[in-house]
Amino acid sequence: MNGLVAILVINDKSADKQSGVIMGIDGPVVRVITDKIGIFAVGEIVHVGARAMMGEVISLRSVEGDAIVGHDSAQNGVADKDEAVVQVFEDTTGLYVGEPVHGTGRPLSVRIAPGWVGHVFDGIGRRLDAPGEKKWNVHICVKPGDSLDHHAEWAHVHETEAVIFKAMLPPNICGVVLECAPDGEYSDTEPLLVLQHGDERHVLSLAHFYPVRIPRPICHRLPPERLLTTGVRVVDSLFPVAMGGVAAMPGGFGTGKTMLQHAIAKGCDADLIVYIGCGERGNEMAAVLEDFGTLMSRMVLIANTSDMPVAAREASIFTGLAVAEAYRDMGYNVAVMADSTSRWAEASRELSARLQEIPAEEGYPADLAARLAAFYARAGAVVNVNGTRGSVTLIGAVSPQGVDFSEPVTVYTKRYVRTFWALDKRLAYARHYPAVDWLASYSDYIDLLPPETVRLRARLLDILLEEARIIEIVKLLGSQDLSDAQRDTLRAAKEIREIFLQQNTFDPVDAYTPPQLQAQMMAHYI
Repeated sequence: MNGLVAILVINDKSADKQSGVIMGIDGPVVRVITDKIGIFAVGEIVHVGARAMMGEVISLRSVEGDAIVGHDSAQNGVADKDEAVVQVFEDTTGLYVGEPVHGTGRPLSVRIAPGWVGHVFDGIGRRLDAPGEKKWNVHICVKPGDSLDHHAEWAHVHETEAVIFKAMLPPNICGVVLECAPDGEYSDTEPLLVLQHGDERHVLSLAHFYPVRIPRPICHRLPPERLLTTGVRVVDSLFPVAMGGVAAMPGGFGTGKTMLQHAIAKGCDADLIVYIGCGERGNEMAAVLEDFGTLMSRMVLIANTSDMPVAAREASIFTGLAVAEAYRDMGYNVAVMADSTSRWAEASRELSARLQEIPAEEGYPADLAARLAAFYARAGAVVNVNGTRGSVTLIGAVSPQGVDFSEPVTVYTKRYVRTFWALDKRLAYARHYPAVDWLASYSDYIDLLPPETVRLRARLLDILLEEARIIEIVKLLGSQDLSDAQRDTLRAAKEIREIFLQQNTFDPVDAYTPPQLQAQMMAHYI
């Protein structure tokens, strides 16, 4: 992290300054002329208009003052102003040309503090369910004279019954403890710790800001060591995903992407779930709140529905990742459910079109592949800077238009994921859920399964593959010439499909199957 970003992370209360005026509005994209050159930085958050709507500077260019506003401030053709392009995260209805724009001096950031778990936030991290200041029961883990290294833990807060928030030093901060507050009840803004590092003195509270688009620093990555147990049989036994791995589930409308993510979130053994509803329908997000119930004690919900501003939808993915990485640094295994990355890509396409950028395939930005790569690269099992271990597992839903798996988002996603759950609309229409196509799906984490499960899995898939071949023969020649062995294969495959692969997420018994029972069920068909 460079020095500028470090300053922006720490100085989260930078004073606003008037920086320019609005010269053009195109939906969420606003063009601004600054007071003078060099006031804004790319990526800086600004407050737009009288309502102080939040926006992000996405491009800058120098211009001559009189060429834009028609006065004589330009001398010898030398640029004296900046033209900034700002994407606004809120509805720009009612905004007008000439309103002021104020800079904040920091990038788009999330506030790392207790209060995320069990609550609902919008795409830029603002709490939606009755926000308000709360006092937390804080246990201070350090004492005066202690020397604290980077990312050291200094306070614990029981955020929920399932999650302890571990307050850590912000990036690039270390030093010797001069003063610390006693244990007690405090808000996340009250100063609790004073550090001395050389000539610098830092006063810290429970909260600090961190830029959402910059991955948090780590010591080093670890190879996948164990699987994420979900309780979903087709996932755990046939196409598993590792703790800290990446998975994608492409499927058309009605194939059960959201329901499969719900089932995984309910049953997986991750310490924390971050569910990102990116461009989903409002009724689906309401169903998430109803379905998860007590699971909210270990869940963060980012709700950016399809009727919310498109710029906030594009940012919501990064907001969720920043929160997940913060809890990973506390030593937790975090599972991130992104539903869906296609609508995130569509939001990027709309913003790119408004910026008049040259489009690539199907109108998507030319750097779509790079954006997806950067997204999935933030998964992984890691050793954190403070020596703890944690992981972020990424599971992204993909919604290809017309169930076309050759469209750009699905094709690029397949490059970067190691588990691929292809959802088949024919299975979904036949009421076969989860509608994971066992012939089109794959996983690169098979070597983490127990050897006996690997053997049973191979035999099970052989039976299903043989069934597909026999069905093709029946279509051509009929079933009268089938051998007894082929009929036995069809019967076994039918049992596997209807009993083992199908799973009722609404049944309290069938919704979750432990791995040991899954192995016993597979052995029954061999």
